[in-house]
Amino acid sequence: METSFGAFFHAKRIATGLTLRQFCEKHDLDPGNISKLERGILAPPVTRKRLEEYARYLGLKRGSDDWRHFSDLAAVERGRIPRDLMARKTIADKLPMLFRTLRGNQIDETMLDELVKVIRKSRSA
Repeated sequence: METSFGAFFHAKRIATGLTLRQFCEKHDLDPGNISKLERGILAPPVTRKRLEEYARYLGLKRGSDDWRHFSDLAAVERGRIPRDLMARKTIADKLPMLFRTLRGNQIDETMLDELVKVIRKSRSA
């Protein structure tokens, strides 16, 4: 799965079967801006309304894994923590501890990957 908002947007646009120009014409968008967005030169939209509009144009269904990934990538690239996670007080309360651990280099990339695996496994159990 793509790890940048622009790459994800680009892949989903390609999956619609439309060229950049066709996609932009169909949805009354500026091809220059969408091209910059796909190449990571332009940041993801700030407003929820615009993000939801783009998701709809790309055929992403609200609540789907693709929808969440799209929203998460936009939030991360804008330097934000996804809204739904911040709404969960137990997660928000633990973030400073996670940040301190990461900054203190007490966890390397491999350990972080393992942590993600454990979290994913616990969600499916």
